[in-house]
Amino acid sequence: MLLLLLLLLLAPLFLRPPGAGGAQTPNATSEGCQIIHPPWEGGIRYRGLTRDQVKAINFLPVDYEIEYVCRGEREVVGPKVRKCLANGSWTDMDTPSRCVRICSKSYLTLENGKVFLTGGDLPALDGARVDFRCDPDFHLVGSSRSICSQGQWSTPKPHCQVNRTPHSERRAVYIGALFPMSGGWPGGQACQPAVEMALEDVNSRRDILPDYELKLIHHDSKCDPGQATKYLYELLYNDPIKIILMPGCSSVSTLVAEAARMWNLIVLSYGSSSPALSNRQRFPTFFRTHPSATLHNPTRVKLFEKWGWKKIATIQQTTEVFTSTLDDLEERVKEAGIEITFRQSFFSDPAVPVKNLKRQDARIIVGLFYETEARKVFCEVYKERLFGKKYVWFLIGWYADNWFKIYDPSINCTVDEMTEAVEGHITTEIVMLNPANTRSISNMTSQEFVEKLTKRLKRHPEETGGFQEAPLAYDAIWALALALNKTSGGGGHSGVRLEDFNYNNQTITDQIYRAMNSSSFEGVSGHVVFDASGSRMAWTLIEQLQGGSYKKIGYYDSTKDDLSWSKTDKWIGGSPPADQTLVIKTFRFLSQKLFISVSVLSSLGIVLAVVCLSFNIYNSHVRYIQNSQPNLNNLTAVGCSLALAAVFPLGLDGYHIGRNQFPFVCQARLWLLGLGFSLGYGSMFTKIWWVHTVFTKKEEKKEWRKTLEPWKLYATVGLLVGMDVLTLAIWQIVDPLHRTIETFAKEEPKEDIDVSILPQLEHCSSRKMNTWLGIFYGYKGLLLLLGIFLAYETKSVSTEKINDHRAVGMAIYNVAVLCLITAPVTMILSSQQDAAFAFASLAIVFSSYITLVVLFVPKMRRLITRGEWQSEAQDTMKTGSSTNNNEEEKSRLLEKENRELEKIIAEKEERVSELRHQLQSRQQLRSRRHPPTPPDPSGGLPRGPPEPPDRLSCDELILSTARAMAP
Repeated sequence: MLLLLLLLLLAPLFLRPPGAGGAQTPNATSEGCQIIHPPWEGGIRYRGLTRDQVKAINFLPVDYEIEYVCRGEREVVGPKVRKCLANGSWTDMDTPSRCVRICSKSYLTLENGKVFLTGGDLPALDGARVDFRCDPDFHLVGSSRSICSQGQWSTPKPHCQVNRTPHSERRAVYIGALFPMSGGWPGGQACQPAVEMALEDVNSRRDILPDYELKLIHHDSKCDPGQATKYLYELLYNDPIKIILMPGCSSVSTLVAEAARMWNLIVLSYGSSSPALSNRQRFPTFFRTHPSATLHNPTRVKLFEKWGWKKIATIQQTTEVFTSTLDDLEERVKEAGIEITFRQSFFSDPAVPVKNLKRQDARIIVGLFYETEARKVFCEVYKERLFGKKYVWFLIGWYADNWFKIYDPSINCTVDEMTEAVEGHITTEIVMLNPANTRSISNMTSQEFVEKLTKRLKRHPEETGGFQEAPLAYDAIWALALALNKTSGGGGHSGVRLEDFNYNNQTITDQIYRAMNSSSFEGVSGHVVFDASGSRMAWTLIEQLQGGSYKKIGYYDSTKDDLSWSKTDKWIGGSPPADQTLVIKTFRFLSQKLFISVSVLSSLGIVLAVVCLSFNIYNSHVRYIQNSQPNLNNLTAVGCSLALAAVFPLGLDGYHIGRNQFPFVCQARLWLLGLGFSLGYGSMFTKIWWVHTVFTKKEEKKEWRKTLEPWKLYATVGLLVGMDVLTLAIWQIVDPLHRTIETFAKEEPKEDIDVSILPQLEHCSSRKMNTWLGIFYGYKGLLLLLGIFLAYETKSVSTEKINDHRAVGMAIYNVAVLCLITAPVTMILSSQQDAAFAFASLAIVFSSYITLVVLFVPKMRRLITRGEWQSEAQDTMKTGSSTNNNEEEKSRLLEKENRELEKIIAEKEERVSELRHQLQSRQQLRSRRHPPTPPDPSGGLPRGPPEPPDRLSCDELILSTARAMAP
C-alpha cells in the first residue's frame, strides 16, 4: 500500500508529457531525471520499483538513486551509484560506469613466495600486472610475470619449489611397472605418460625424497596374464632391484599381487577394479588408487531405487573381476529388495546370451565386460533390437568416450548402427578427476593436469586408452613417493635407507606398507585414502550417452549415501522405462445383459412356482388333486423355486461382491441347487418309483394297489434329500468352497504401449473339487438314468392312486436330458464365463418351467373347464342340504361305476360278436367238407346221422361263452 501511495504522489513526474517524442535531454526539467541505459554486461537496480514499473516510466524523481550491477566475473569500473539532482542530471555523468572482466584472484597469492601487483588495484582488472618472488631455499617454477587481459592472465601461475640435492648425488629407487598398451583395456596409452609426468614432478621437489630419485622400468603387458608373467620374471630376476611393482588390468594385477608376497614387494595398481583384489588374506601387500569395481554397485542400487526398478538382468564376460563384481551386486540388490531375474555370461561370443535376454524380456540390463567385448555385445544388441525406449543398459564408465565408433573387424555393424544401439545407456564411473578443480599436492589443479597431459599424448584423448584413469596413475606415484619419503625419514622421523632394500628385507617392506596404509593427501583425482583392504575410496560419477556424447547427470557418495542429481537425464520415451512389461490384471466379469435377462426369466419362474403351489394347496380337497399326491407336487414346486433362486448367486462375481463375500456366494450356489434338485426331481422320482413298484406286478401287489400309504412316499423323498444334505455338509466341513483365480494368456493391447493385459476369472473351487463333483454327479446321474427307465416302464400303467404319473414321466424325460447335456458342457466351458452361465442357468430355467407346466397346467385346465374346482361348502350352499350332497356324491359314484360297467359290457358284446362270426365261419367250412345226404327214396327227408340229444344251439353256445367272460 505504501508503494502504491508513493506512485500516486510521484505520478506527475513519471508520466511522459503529451506530444513528447524523439530523444530527451538529461538536463533541465522539473520532472526529474531521465532513465539512462545500463552498461554492457551489466544492469541497474531501481530501488523500490519492479521491472514492469520501470518499463512504464521515462523519468525518475529528484534525489532518486540508482545502483550499477555486473554479471558474471565482472566488476563495476566508475561510479557504482548515481543520484538524480534538482537540475535533472545524474551525479558524476562525466565518468562512465563500465562492467569489466576481472582476472582470477588466485594469482594474487603465492605459496612460499610473494606477489607484487602493479597497474591496478584489487581486484585485478585489464592491464594489471603481477610479479612473483619466492622465499629463500625455494626457486620459482614458471613465469615470474603475468598480465591481466580480458579476464585472463597471460601465463600459467608459477609455484615455488624447494631447492634439491643435485641429481648426480641422489640415489636411484626403481619402480617396476606393467602398462597394457593394447588388449582388453589399453590403459597404458595414457597412464604411462601420466606416471612419467608424476615422476618428473616428484623428482623436482626438494621436500619429498630429497636424497633419492625415482626411476621407472616398464613393459607392455597387453592386459594378458601370460605376457605379464614373462615380464614379471624379467623384473624380479634382472637388476636393479625394484622397490615396488605397479601393474594395470585386474587379471595382471591378480597375478603380480599373488607373486609379490613371496618377494616382500608392495604392489600399487593404478588400473585394477576386481573386487577379488580386496582380499587381504590372498593379497596382503596390495594397494590400488583405482577403487574396487564393487564401488559401482552401491551407485547402481541407488539408481535402481530412484527409478523404482525391482527386476534387473545381467550379462558379463567370464573373468574374475566381473564375476566377483556381479556376486557383490547380487548381494546388494537382494538387501534392497531387488531381484536379478536373469543372469547371462559369455567368454568370447555374446550372440546367444543377448538372444536369451531378449527372449526373457529383460529391460534393465547391467553389462560387465571390457571395451572390445562391449562392441561385440552391442552389435548383437542392435541385431536383436534390444535397445530403445523400453530398455536401459548400465555399463562401466572407463571405456573411451568414442568406444562405439572405433573400427573393429570382429563385428559386422556400422558406426551408425552402433551409435543407435548405445544411445541412452547409463555409465557409472569412479570419479577419477577432482571436480572441485582445487590445487593438489603437486600444486596443479585437475584441469591443469588434463591440459599438461594432453600435450604429452600423441593422439586425441578420446582415442587414447586409459585417459580417464590417468589421474589415478599420476596420484599413484605421489602416494608411493609420500610413503617412501615417510619410510626414509623425510617426514622428520628417523627412517631407513631405501637403498638397503632387497627381496629378503621384510622390515623395510613392513614400514612401506604402514606408510602406504596411512596415506592421505589431495591429488588431481581427489582425496587419496585407502581402506582396510587397500582399495581407494572415491565418489562415483553417473553419466548418460545423449546424442552420441556422454553427459554428467549426477554424483554419488556411498560413504554418506548422498546422491547429487543434476536433473539432466533424458529418455527416449520421455521417462524412465518400466523394469518389465507392465502387466495389468483384469477380471473377466459376466455380461450384465445376460445376467439381467436370465434373472428376469428366473424371477418369473419363481412367480409361476408360487402360483402353482398356491393352486395346489387351495384345491387339495378336490378328489382329482388328491389322487395326484398333492404334497409331493408341492415339494416339486418348492424344489423348482430353490433351483430358480440358485440362478442369482450363480451370476454373482467380483463385479457385484467383494473378495470376502465370495465364499458365501459359493455356498449359496451349491446348497440352493442341490436342495432344489433333491426336492424337485426327488419328489417326481418317488412317484414314478412307487408306480413302477406297485402297478407293474399284477399278482403280488394286488393288496398294495388298494391302499398306497402316503408316508412311504414322503419317506422316500426325505431319504433322497437327507443324502444330499449329508453329502453337502461333509463337503463343506472337510473341503469348503473358496474363491480361486484362473489366469489366462497375456494379451497385447492395440496401442503401442509397454503393457500387457492379464485376464483372470473367478471360480468357486476346493482342494479336491474333482473328487466331490465325481461323487455328486455320479449319484445324481444314476438317479436321472433310473428315472428315465422307470418313466418308460410305467408309460402304459393306468391308476387312480397317482393319476399324473404320465406327466411326471414326461417331466423326468426333460429334466434328465437337460441335466445330462448341461453338466459336461458347463465343465468344458468353465473358462468362458458367459457361455457357462448361459448353459447352466437356462437349463435350470427350462427344466423348472417344463416341470411346472407339465405337472400343474393340466390340473388347472381340468378343474376350470369341468367345474371340479368347487369345494364342498360351495356345493352345500347351492343345494341347501348336506344330505343331498352325500346323495349326489353317491349318485355321481354310481354313474361313474355304471359307465365303467357299460364300457365292460360293450367290450364283451364285441367279443361275443367276434365269436359268433368265428362259429359261422366254422359251420360254413364244415358244410363244404360234408355234402348234403341224398333224399330218401320213400320221399321223406334225407337221411343222416342222428343229432345228439345234448347238442347246444348256436345262440346258446355264444350266450354261455359271454357269461363265462363276464366278471
